Amino acid sequence: MTPRGLLPDLTPWRASADFRRLWLSGLISNFGSFLTFVALPVQIKELTGSAAAVGAIGAVELLPLIVFGLYGGALADALDKRALIVWTEAGQGLLSAALLVNALLPNPAVWPLYVVAALSSALVSVQRPALDSLWPRIVAHEHLPAAASLNSFRWTLGGVAGPAVAGLVVAYAGLGWAYAADLLTFVLSVVLILPIASSPAAHEAAKPSLRAIAEGAKYAWGRKELLGTYAVDLAAMFLAMPLALLPFLADEMDAEWSLGLMYAAIPLGSLLVSVTSGWTARVHRHGRMVVLAAALWGAAIAAAGVVGDVWLVLLFLTVAGGCDMVSGIFRGIMWNQTIPDELRGRLAGIELLSYSVGPTLGQVRSGGFAAWWGVRASVWSGGLLCVGAVGLLALCLPKLMTYDARTSEHAKSVRAQRDRPGRRHRPDQSSSLVVVGASCHLGSFSHWRLRSRAVSIACSASRREAYGPKRSLPGQSGPSSTFLCSRQ
Repeated sequence: MTPRGLLPDLTPWRASADFRRLWLSGLISNFGSFLTFVALPVQIKELTGSAAAVGAIGAVELLPLIVFGLYGGALADALDKRALIVWTEAGQGLLSAALLVNALLPNPAVWPLYVVAALSSALVSVQRPALDSLWPRIVAHEHLPAAASLNSFRWTLGGVAGPAVAGLVVAYAGLGWAYAADLLTFVLSVVLILPIASSPAAHEAAKPSLRAIAEGAKYAWGRKELLGTYAVDLAAMFLAMPLALLPFLADEMDAEWSLGLMYAAIPLGSLLVSVTSGWTARVHRHGRMVVLAAALWGAAIAAAGVVGDVWLVLLFLTVAGGCDMVSGIFRGIMWNQTIPDELRGRLAGIELLSYSVGPTLGQVRSGGFAAWWGVRASVWSGGLLCVGAVGLLALCLPKLMTYDARTSEHAKSVRAQRDRPGRRHRPDQSSSLVVVGASCHLGSFSHWRLRSRAVSIACSASRREAYGPKRSLPGQSGPSSTFLCSRQ
């Protein structure tokens, strides 16, 4: 691979004003998103001093996540996706404003933080299926790898720099400045997204209803390999997601200065995977990679809870972030290659639950364990439980372990559907990349993962869909996903 082959292809940037708007929107919104991502748990910690209180963010997010995640998938199939994205983005901006007002009070209250977390969970749950189902419909196949690489760079830049800067802003400027900057980025994000072309529902899409939701669930239940990816990810995140404990871990290690670096370490691992991810295009047994990466995620988290040196903690969190990205890449490929377009929104709702309910409940688990047994014990025990649970699921899910993209009938069917006359789209229509331009802005841990998963889905699938499994790719070792194109 020559140095020229490693440089990003700027064709989408040159060819499409929509892509430029979305790229800039994502760059700006990512930065604001990570400011609040760090500020919200820090504020709850300062007001309560309780790890369980920080973990309780997940409890208040859970019900809206389940209800609106499923219904949001039905809405994404039946309504204009761009309109859904704009309105939910604006709603999240109002919630960010509420956090700012509360932070500026002489005595900030705790309850508004939980109310905002719950409402934001509902908005993100409506928005995310629209985002996830939008991009495969419009982007020209020949531009997908280049767009994936550019968006991967944009997202990981925010994912690494954002938390590190956020730690400094919160520590030296205050929570109010963090929330104010986040609000400003929401305003700019909406302004940039408004000119994007509309994306109406497919003619064959079902209207939003309980019956439509049930049809999506029935399809998912019949796809045991997809159920396997959901179950493995749910177990890994429920048992081993450590983010609620990072403020307490930094305090316990007398390294408050490292908090921003701890939050940045997992995205950094994802970045390192993205820039060396050319090998992913040559892997066909995606289910096995999902299982292996989830088990290594648990092992790395366990190691982070055991070691006593802050730099080793950062190292193992970075390794964990890389493993989570590998798992996300291959789950995203399976999802994008095998689900028909008319069901994509509803299945995106189910996918949303699989990769966000785990971190949400994981906050409650980790906070409760920390309150009972200590911060470190909560971290390392969760990692070991993750390894054991993933191993057990691998034994119980043979279809996941034997899945092969080259022989999957579902993948062949979707490929034929997209190749039908009239299904290909013009190269200048890149509004589908809204999925990586808009943000899941507020600082809950499930929202952080929604963003990261979105990217892995968009980026990794773009290589496969554009070129197929056997053809060589331009810039083979360049980023194919990360945090992503990304969530994507």
